[in-house]
Amino acid sequence: MTSPILSTRLDVRGITADEHLAFVRRQRSASFLQTPAWGRVKAEWRHESVGWFRGDELVGAALVLYRQLPRVKRYLAYLPEGPSIDWESEDLAAWLRPLATHLKGAGAFGVRMGPPVVTRRWDAATVKAGIADDAVHRLGDLAPTERSHGGARVVAQLRDLGWRPQAVEGGFAAGQPQYVFQVPLAGRSEDDVLAGMNQLWRRNIKKAAKEGVEVTSYDGAAIEPELKTFHDLYVHTAERDHFTPRPLSYFRTMVDALGSEETDRIRLYTARHEGTLVAATIAIRVGAHAWYSYGASSTEKREVRGSNAVQWQMIRDAIAAGADVYDLRGITDTLASDDPHLGLIQFKVGTGGEAVEYVGEWDLPLNKALYKAFDVYMRRRG
Repeated sequence: MTSPILSTRLDVRGITADEHLAFVRRQRSASFLQTPAWGRVKAEWRHESVGWFRGDELVGAALVLYRQLPRVKRYLAYLPEGPSIDWESEDLAAWLRPLATHLKGAGAFGVRMGPPVVTRRWDAATVKAGIADDAVHRLGDLAPTERSHGGARVVAQLRDLGWRPQAVEGGFAAGQPQYVFQVPLAGRSEDDVLAGMNQLWRRNIKKAAKEGVEVTSYDGAAIEPELKTFHDLYVHTAERDHFTPRPLSYFRTMVDALGSEETDRIRLYTARHEGTLVAATIAIRVGAHAWYSYGASSTEKREVRGSNAVQWQMIRDAIAAGADVYDLRGITDTLASDDPHLGLIQFKVGTGGEAVEYVGEWDLPLNKALYKAFDVYMRRRG
């Protein structure tokens, strides 16, 4: 939708979770981090659903997470991968200024958001060539396959409106990835997607089938009996790959919250070989956007290629559900041969998809003194 000139003033106010969910259901794509259920998952944040109204018509929506400053009743208002508004508008001020007014009234000293707007894309062949070239260290060193004029326009407008680009950072604001890897699915069959994968991926998918790897998916109430099994393997993966795992309670909350919106919003997949669990994943879908959210794999029996088998089944199910994109979530922008994240990028590149850069996260200070104190606090933490 495009609205160069807004004929009616936009107002922002709180909406119910049901109103918010009804709006999300009308969208072709919206981040699962912008569903009302996600507010229940992030229990350490206060949350609110807000809507943009043109007259009585709800034309935009967002989930806002409020994180309180230590010892002060003021908040950072965070809109992860949102809001869901008309980002093609020539007048983003008409959308963002009433949002800032509403959030300031709710006690926010600053706003952080991650517009779901793409700036550049690199196809798999380009990324693969970059990895093989010692002179290339980052995605930005490569000419993009596609450059978005709309993305450039959004960046320019945000700067003009006083928003500040942020480096992705964890902890207080739990920043979302600016670079992701996606497999386009719109208009493609299973055979088309399989043909687009590299030889190693196709060979591994065939090997898993030949070895008798069995992939099973679960949704709704059927997930709960398998969730502890998934989590045990996930903790094993965390110990092997040196990251801090989330507790089982987090996944139970996530399954319960997201599953309450739609039966097939969240699905658990397991890959077993001769009864032994070799891989397990969690997939999420909102409208036509499907995500690979969490994954785990066994150190044993890696030769049966359970990880490839379970990914292929998730892709097939996304195609069957009419998804436009299969999103493997975050990657780093580095292509250097000595970077420890390179193996993850190489695994994802094998799917034949594309590296995608979003505009990233942006901050708007509402109380300059408190925002400056927050900024200093975050820098010291970093």
